[in-house]
Amino acid sequence: MDDGLNVTYITLDGYVELNKYRYLYFVIMLTAYILIICSNAIIVYLIWSHQNLHEPMYIFIAALSVNSILFSTAIYPKLLIDSLSEKQIISHAACFFQWFLFYSSGGSDFLLLAAMAYDRYVSICKPLQYPTIMRTTTVNICLGLAWLLPACQVGGAVAITANRKICYFNLKGIICNSLVQKLICVSSGVLYVYGLVCVMTLILIPVFLILFTYTRIFILSFRSCREVKRKAAQTCLPHLTVLINFTCLSAFDIIITRLEYNVPKTVRLITTLQMILFSPLFNPIIYGVKMKEISKHLKRLLSSFKWD
Repeated sequence: MDDGLNVTYITLDGYVELNKYRYLYFVIMLTAYILIICSNAIIVYLIWSHQNLHEPMYIFIAALSVNSILFSTAIYPKLLIDSLSEKQIISHAACFFQWFLFYSSGGSDFLLLAAMAYDRYVSICKPLQYPTIMRTTTVNICLGLAWLLPACQVGGAVAITANRKICYFNLKGIICNSLVQKLICVSSGVLYVYGLVCVMTLILIPVFLILFTYTRIFILSFRSCREVKRKAAQTCLPHLTVLINFTCLSAFDIIITRLEYNVPKTVRLITTLQMILFSPLFNPIIYGVKMKEISKHLKRLLSSFKWD
């Protein structure tokens, strides 16, 4: 605690041999950050600039990319600074703000994936009703809920924790995640229950809805003609791939957070790096390669940069 400034600083003690691999950390993180920003920005640009991509499915994909940009911007600049600094510290307020952005954007991703699954369900299982159901109003409501609900719920958890006294100032990680709760003097049963409600609302229920809708889609496509099967595979498999990737990484994050001191520092570091790297970079690659319409426009964009 700095009495002059009245600011509490938290030490980020999650790096492995930072002094030895300082510049390697910096190069890897800078490269990852540039790739994440560029790849997701390209996806957003393609969807925004082409009229035939102004459909609910592509709008939700663009929202996922915007989330990835915000998520990475909340994480990577601090990592780049820490990799070159003698001390890896963060102020109390900045730490809680990073925690808020980390989990609110993650919750938004799950809700957006659920909205995408519902969109595919209506498109394949109820094609005649699709224009009536997936109207602009419906899309706007889904986007609003996907961003506001996680922000409110995660903001509530942050508010509860921020008002409690901190007795520990050493965080076993490189970013501020749920391990922040381990810093408070007295564990809170209210916060634990509230966390379970957030996990239920932002992860378990959306995942259940996604699995339910895709099960219905695959049952219908199995009984239908080849054209329906092709459409289901073409549009649903990329979404399922992204969902599986993101769910596994989120599960690892929750497990590592709960186990905390029983997990070696190297394992915690690798898991965290996977969490902040794979999803933001993996999603635009999957959608850019596997989604036919996006891939078509992407190839045209890349060909325009080639020398004649």
